[in-house]
Amino acid sequence: MSGRVPDQPVHLALSLQRWEHLTFVHWRYPPAALTALVPPGLRLQLLDGSAWVGLTPFALVDLRVPVLPPVPGWSTFAETNLRTYVTDGRRDGVLFLRVHCARRLVTAGFRAGLGLPYAFVRGAVRPGRGTTTYEAPGTRVVTEIGDPLEPDPLVASLTGRWSAFSHHLGALLRVPVEHEAWPLHDARVSRVTTDLFRKSGIPDPRGEPLVHWSPRVDVRIGPPRLRPTWPRARRDGWGR
Repeated sequence: MSGRVPDQPVHLALSLQRWEHLTFVHWRYPPAALTALVPPGLRLQLLDGSAWVGLTPFALVDLRVPVLPPVPGWSTFAETNLRTYVTDGRRDGVLFLRVHCARRLVTAGFRAGLGLPYAFVRGAVRPGRGTTTYEAPGTRVVTEIGDPLEPDPLVASLTGRWSAFSHHLGALLRVPVEHEAWPLHDARVSRVTTDLFRKSGIPDPRGEPLVHWSPRVDVRIGPPRLRPTWPRARRDGWGR
């Protein structure tokens, strides 16, 4: 389940990486704006009475497979994703609506192998004194970093996600994720502009976002696992 600590160990990692200078920008959304994007076998997860959409820019550092070192000059790059939160009835997870990645090979691999909505977009993450700036064509997020905090249950659930779901070639896949608990800071965005909402087919958000920032976590990504789709979902009473 979602929360501060992983709900499963990743014993066999297919990928090792580090996420640095990560900003979580979350908005409440009416479920009706998102339900058409949720694939069979999943349902939107409502938290504090709302569906949520998160914009998450960060630097992906030292991407590698476990038996090899990172490739200098290639294994570190900027990425941002737009996501919502779902459950398959057993595990909570992330459903990516759009991902902009600054490495063509990574983009092609995730699109072909997992059906994830990756697009190649050049970008950069620039840490400053008390700030982090993510900039890419169509997107700019300037984060002002506040004090460390202990997350409440809502923030712990929005940030602590240990599965990523995708629907690919007629199958529902779940990719397990493991890392230490997020060291979170309070934060605010002095500027946020992006075209990811439009490209994902959802309306722009309204209201002030909930913002948090984290300096880094070391991440293990496990192999994708096949999940049941409509037949089981119907038995569980999950009609869309």
